[in-house]
Amino acid sequence: MPDRILTHSSDDMTIVDGALQSDDRDPDILSLRPERLDDYVGQAEVVETLKIAIEAAKLRGEPLEHVLFHGPPGLGKTTLAHIIANEMGGTLTVTSGPALEKGGDLIGILTHLSEGDVLFVDEIHRTPKTVEEFLYPAMEDFAVDFVFDKGIHARSHRYRLKCFTLVGATTRVGLLSAPLRDRFGIFRSLDFYGLDDLVHITTRSSALLDVAIDPPGALELAKRSRGTPRIVNRLLKRVRDFAQVRGDGTISKSTVEAALALEGVDHQGLTRLDHRYLKTIIDYYGGGPVGIEAISATLQEETDTLVDVVEPYLLKIGMVIRTSSGRRTSEAAYRHLGVPMQQKLF
Repeated sequence: MPDRILTHSSDDMTIVDGALQSDDRDPDILSLRPERLDDYVGQAEVVETLKIAIEAAKLRGEPLEHVLFHGPPGLGKTTLAHIIANEMGGTLTVTSGPALEKGGDLIGILTHLSEGDVLFVDEIHRTPKTVEEFLYPAMEDFAVDFVFDKGIHARSHRYRLKCFTLVGATTRVGLLSAPLRDRFGIFRSLDFYGLDDLVHITTRSSALLDVAIDPPGALELAKRSRGTPRIVNRLLKRVRDFAQVRGDGTISKSTVEAALALEGVDHQGLTRLDHRYLKTIIDYYGGGPVGIEAISATLQEETDTLVDVVEPYLLKIGMVIRTSSGRRTSEAAYRHLGVPMQQKLF
């Protein structure tokens, strides 16, 4: 574990002692995140790349190169940032692109970093352009440039930073500017998880949560988790509640089915919002193609929610097809919904 974790907001910075306290053992606080690469499940190529890079950096006595992770939400980008800090033995400082409203916010964080520290910027593509420009010399030369006074009296001063590692995470890598993207030495994409890995995660998390789960129950839960560890852990907690209140405390396949029926999660992991999304394209737009803005307006949901949360999995399992003229539903979507092709739902 790093000595301490710095959590940054636009208003202040709080230092939290990393030592395990008695309250930290409370099940509501206990984190399900793995702390070492050896404990990390899935993303084998990403893990192997990080193991080699971290070991090489330690041998040279240098900080790890800057790392950029991209992929859908919930696949482990934040967890990997914590693991990198643990493996490198540095302090982890956590912030996000939207929290860095002014250049001063970023400079304040950078100047407080010590040698070998790790700065994690979540949703880095949402960093304001004026703030992003301070990152360029910080990443490349470990320095920031201050400008004093204005007009003919303006003076520039370069402040040397301690060598640190920047870990960026984004769900929309296409929105990153080329100058920022090119300054990352390690650039890795995280993909959806397979069933075997999700079953492993489910079993591990249930042990940490002190709840019994049988193999058919773990498999059923994994099938409904959309290939995403964050979702499988969230659903596990809901099924645990159901098993303790309506069952005997043990999670079985029938318990998972009953609990997730209440949650509105079907056998392929599709939620009520997913069903509404598919039905909207079929019912209102004849199966498409239709633009995402039109779907968003009809559903009264934010476009970013549909693009970042709903669409990646539907595209992965082939129920939605993106074309140059918009989105359209596939034959698999009609079969899943039990609707004949070209027939209205209502």
